[in-house]
Amino acid sequence: MSRSPRYLYVTRHGEASPDGSGLTENGRRQAVLLGRRLRSVPISAIHHGPLPRAAQTASLIGEQLDGVPVRVSEMAGDYIPYTPEREELPQESADYLLRFLSLFPAEERERGEALAREVLERLTGPVEGEETRHELVVTHNFLVGWLVRAAQDAPRWRWLGLNHCNAALTVIRYAPGLLSSVLCYNDMGHLPAELRWTGFPDEPRA
Repeated sequence: MSRSPRYLYVTRHGEASPDGSGLTENGRRQAVLLGRRLRSVPISAIHHGPLPRAAQTASLIGEQLDGVPVRVSEMAGDYIPYTPEREELPQESADYLLRFLSLFPAEERERGEALAREVLERLTGPVEGEETRHELVVTHNFLVGWLVRAAQDAPRWRWLGLNHCNAALTVIRYAPGLLSSVLCYNDMGHLPAELRWTGFPDEPRA
């Protein structure tokens, strides 16, 4: 059977309220603006994590598109996608990274690794058939990093250290016979200045 390209559009949820119960007003604006940007793209499905901030973002994006199904999926959720061994990590940052990861229970980390394998199996790579596929994933910072890492064939631990702004856009292309390609990363062109850089560490902001 022939295979066709897949374009995976990935975004982090909009700015969330401090208690995590949903989006702030800024977060709702971010989601609407991202949806408007995607109107020219033939998105076939929106996959989102189960937490309210991702679900609300996906719903607001979906309202800007015409008849695109919005589907909740645990594999698009908020989890640790891979826990490295010490010897995999750079010596100078190993202690810091392992302390951070130890804050998450072992059972939660194991479940996250299973979900991370599932998302690579189901949502990456070329698709079977004659039609190019365009899909959107509304997720969280860790999974954005995991998908970008995988697209670049970087070491599995290297999802760590990648940061993504709220409602920014990353696009990955998977085409038959070609290397996977990150076409854009953390693109905020659809957001006005006052809605950019939310959710991003202060120091690296441009």
